[in-house]
Amino acid sequence: MLASLTSSGDDLWLLVLTYGVLGGIGLGAAYITPIAMLAKWFPDRRGLITGIAVAGFGFGAVIVAPVAKRLLNGTDDPTSVFFPLGVAYLIAVLLGASFFRNPPAGYQVPGFTPKTAGRALAGTRVYTLREALRTRQWYLLTGILAVNVACGIALISQASDATQVITGASAATAATLVGVLGLFNGAGRVVWAWLSDRTGRMPAFLGMLLLQAICFFILPHAASLALFAVLAALVYLAYGGGFGTMPATAADYFGTPNGGAIYGAMIVAWSIGGVVGPLVTSLLYEASGKSYTLPFTVIAVVALIALILPPITRMPSEPGASPAPGGGTGH
Repeated sequence: MLASLTSSGDDLWLLVLTYGVLGGIGLGAAYITPIAMLAKWFPDRRGLITGIAVAGFGFGAVIVAPVAKRLLNGTDDPTSVFFPLGVAYLIAVLLGASFFRNPPAGYQVPGFTPKTAGRALAGTRVYTLREALRTRQWYLLTGILAVNVACGIALISQASDATQVITGASAATAATLVGVLGLFNGAGRVVWAWLSDRTGRMPAFLGMLLLQAICFFILPHAASLALFAVLAALVYLAYGGGFGTMPATAADYFGTPNGGAIYGAMIVAWSIGGVVGPLVTSLLYEASGKSYTLPFTVIAVVALIALILPPITRMPSEPGASPAPGGGTGH
């Protein structure tokens, strides 16, 4: 709402402060908080439930974009659109947050017994953020997420242009495809997270990275629009899958009581991958004479090299019974 007070280019500082800084802090808080809470309520379905929550985060753009566009078409003052959007966000967030609760002490899912063997195990110790940052696992998990993000955004940042250059499609067709691909980004957050509950977290990340590597090797040669669309959709699925699966992974590795802070710190991987992926792709695209063969092949190689990370990212504590709801060292 404060961003709507921006009236000219001289007020850029106000836009950066309100929409940028304040909005960014709110965005991060609204993203992490429900994920941390839901992981506590659904210890038996951590992947699925956090995947659904993160998918909601992704689909928000699908809902808001056409609304914002319609509001913009009806005014000569673009910044005035911030005010009704801000009011709508305030109402929606307060209504949703009014239902937020942490589980009561001693909460147990009926019929659920924490696994001590098999896949998708949880550790036995609850870590604070400071303790988690002292483990190599936190940095390995952050590295996995950063690579997954870099690979996905490498395509997302160039999706429209790559569609036109590689397949010869028109700008309108490319724009339509990009819009449809956004749905796969959201779907991947649920599908891969749900799958990780069954396969285990690290096998799921192996699958995401391997799938992206294969797709990026083929993409520069996919002259058929249909083949290009299928490959791009798989990349989008894997990209979204990283965001859906990593919150549950962090909860498994470091416990749920401090999961919000620990996973929140991991989101630095989003920033790193979001800068490195598009930058490398753009530079290699220009250096190769505006061909996507070199940049996409390099991204594929990076994804292949990153396959060494999931197997060496083991639990920082022994897998077994879930930690006590109130914190501590667990059972």
